[in-house]
Parts: sequence; structure tokens; C-alpha cells
Amino acid sequence: MQRFGQTAARMGTPDVPNPSIPPPYFLPPGVAPPDAGALPLSGLTVLLVEDSRFASDALRLMCHRSGARLRRAATMAQARAHLQVYHPDVVIIDLGLPDGRGDMLIRELVLARQGSVVLGLSGDPGGQCLALAAGAVGFLEKPIAGLGAFQRAVLRHVPGRFAPTVAQDGKSVPGDRLALHDDLAHADDLMSLSPDEPARRYLAGFVAGVARSAGDVDLATAARAAALAEDALPQLRQIVRQRLAAQICL
Repeated sequence: MQRFGQTAARMGTPDVPNPSIPPPYFLPPGVAPPDAGALPLSGLTVLLVEDSRFASDALRLMCHRSGARLRRAATMAQARAHLQVYHPDVVIIDLGLPDGRGDMLIRELVLARQGSVVLGLSGDPGGQCLALAAGAVGFLEKPIAGLGAFQRAVLRHVPGRFAPTVAQDGKSVPGDRLALHDDLAHADDLMSLSPDEPARRYLAGFVAGVARSAGDVDLATAARAAALAEDALPQLRQIVRQRLAAQICL
């Protein structure tokens, strides 16, 4: 598993916490900051612990449209580095991370009693029980149902906040095409390392989460098969490479 953790940098460049700089908005090029006072999550800082660039990009857009500031960590180690520098209002933790199980980080954060709202995140609906048992106050299933669902999941646990202006639910916010390509390229790299069983299960879970976020049923099915049997891994890699070659980034 160590070598898999070492390749986490391919997932994009997570934020490096700096105590002298407040967490910024992450905005698409040419997009101005929102009118914070008119948005339901204005003034909140969100730390997202998520290894997928594609899923992170969708949540970045949701935070931007809600008035929240987003910081991202791709691993448990990076998340701990953030938490030593500042205390976010909300921490959203994916359950499958390169260097450990997200529910362990949830439990660690809850026991630290830092006052953050802690939410679990997973593409597997069964992850809700795991996240709540670890101490999370809520759970988000990938892909998130819509902007309104995201805002309500946060607001119901933030003291003194109301939700009269949350967005109407609709289609989930799409991630960036380049981010999806990077996730698939990263998965292809990991498969070239002849992963052992724990690493294979992490890899399969990672690809399955990306596939669900992208709405790619065939890729999700292949990932589930690879999680159960090593001999299904070549088929998964073939499909990943087909997606890369065809630039299918939905």
C-alpha cells in the first residue's frame, strides 16, 4: 500500500496549508467570487478529504455556488497537516483513501472535539453505516444528488444557520473533464504496479467511485468485479484504457 500512497500526487495538487493565508475560494478562470452574504454557506470553510480529482471538482463548484471556501486534501496525512494549521467549519471525508480508511480519520477527528461538522462521503451507499458508526453526523453519497442536497446536508448540522435560500435540487454538478482523465490515468498507473489484495481493493473502490460520479455503468461494473477477483483486473484496465483512448470524460 505504501507505493500506492506515494502516487497520490497524480490526483492533482492538494492545497498546502499556510497559517498566514486564509482558505481561499477555488474559482474557475474568469469567474468572480460570489456575493457571500446572499449564499447559504457564506463564511464557512470546508475541508474535503478526497483522492479523486473528478469528485473534488464537482464539490468545489458546489462550495463556490454556496459561498463556502474549499480546501482539499488527497490523503489522511495531508488532512492531518491541514488540521494542525486551522479548524474548518466542515470536514467531508471520503471513506476510501490511499493511505487508510476514511472512517478512521472520522473517528480521530470526532475524538479530538475540534468542533467541526464531520460528514462521511462515499460512492458506496453502504458506507453510510460505517461513517455514522465512526461518529460522522451525516453522509453524502457520490454523485451528490444536487446542489440543494449538498447545502441541506451541511446546514442541518451548522448551529445558527437556516436553509431558506438553498438551491432547488436538480442534476448533480458535473466534474471537470480533465480531472476525470487524470483520475483514469492515475488508476491505469496503479494497475501497472501489480497490486496486492489490499491495494487492489482500494484501486477498485477508487475506480468505482469515479465511475459512479461520471455515470459510467460499465466501468463501475468492471471495478466491482476487480474488487472481488484478481483475474478481473486486466478487464478493468482494458476498459480504463479504452476510456482514456476515446477521451470519454462525461
